[in-house]
Amino acid sequence: MSAEQLEGTEQTAGPLLDFPLSRRGDVLPEECTWLREKAPVAKVRTLTGDRAWLVSSYALAKQVLEDERFSLKDTANAGVPRQYALTIPPEVVNNMGNINSAGLRNAVMKALNPRQKGLQDRLRATAGELIDRLVAEGGPADLRAGFADPFSAAMHAQVLGVPFEDWRRLMSGLDVAFMTVREPFADSALNWYKDVGYFVDQLNLQLARPAEERTGLLGRFAELKEADPESAHLTDDMFATVAVSLFGAGAVSTSAFLTLAVLALLQKPELIGYLREHPERMGKAVEELLRWNLSVGDGLPRIAMADVQVGDVLVKEGELVLVLLEGANFDPEAFENPEELDLERESPNPNLAFGAGRHFCPASALGRAHAEIALEVLVERLPELRLAVPAENLVWRTGFIKRLPERLPVAW
Repeated sequence: MSAEQLEGTEQTAGPLLDFPLSRRGDVLPEECTWLREKAPVAKVRTLTGDRAWLVSSYALAKQVLEDERFSLKDTANAGVPRQYALTIPPEVVNNMGNINSAGLRNAVMKALNPRQKGLQDRLRATAGELIDRLVAEGGPADLRAGFADPFSAAMHAQVLGVPFEDWRRLMSGLDVAFMTVREPFADSALNWYKDVGYFVDQLNLQLARPAEERTGLLGRFAELKEADPESAHLTDDMFATVAVSLFGAGAVSTSAFLTLAVLALLQKPELIGYLREHPERMGKAVEELLRWNLSVGDGLPRIAMADVQVGDVLVKEGELVLVLLEGANFDPEAFENPEELDLERESPNPNLAFGAGRHFCPASALGRAHAEIALEVLVERLPELRLAVPAENLVWRTGFIKRLPERLPVAW
């Protein structure tokens, strides 16, 4: 829907804006500015045909994310309005809801610590090895398939304690697990069962090892199974469900962010040189790239658990609210010159890339470390990195939880 068509749209009447917006991850959707300025809480129609409130200003987005009357977990309930069809099997959803072991939560938080011994050194080595492979094969090369995907998979394989050699098999499962569709399809469940089965097998391999040879989060899970009474009710499938969820959400998010961050830098080639000359700015640069990132194509969903006033709209209990990150993170009320990618932007940079409130992403520090290491190695090893095709010729994936180019051809 164009800006001209939007002018005739009211918040509660008139033609509904279809959501999601554009699938391109390198151009801010044209509707964002109009929505934020004219209808910061707007009624939209989702992929399933359900109605939802789309929140696009920074202040109101932050309100929704921080208010515990807006629930994330209840978006999986039967009968609620949806962004897209729920394709996770009900028993997998139930497993997640029944995991309440303090020992398991502590194990997960320790596994997500980017400062754990040896992790960052191993990631730098892996990044170097992947670039060696690209250089040996020669350009043009697909940076997503040759670097972003395997590097993201490598980090999560190490965190979880599974073989990196299995990365292609695990990443291919995500292509099905995170599809966004109007109606459920039968083999989405088969895909989940396959990956849960893989992690059950990996957990049993950890159990068969001496305690001192266990690795990653699955190694900690093995210890919990043997020695933690509070975790005694947790089945192998429950442990595996946690592992599947962490790998899936983590690998798809970090790979998509890294792919789009590199694309943003390639569209302003002087930024590669800037980062190479100023490695001390990498942390601030990653924060700005997080603000700039358009990978979340379907909004952050919440179900209202009570009637809540959001701006001029009373959101009723049971209604779906979607937070439009590309509206909030480009809001001039929160960011000076928001449509400029400014790697020298100083703190604070209060972007909502990792959410806010109770559901602020627990892997945010790990995600930042992942991006910093990847970009440090890339700009150091490939200072002449450039996009090998016109940006308008990139093919953007449809029907997926992330805005993502199918390939990112680069040369150097």
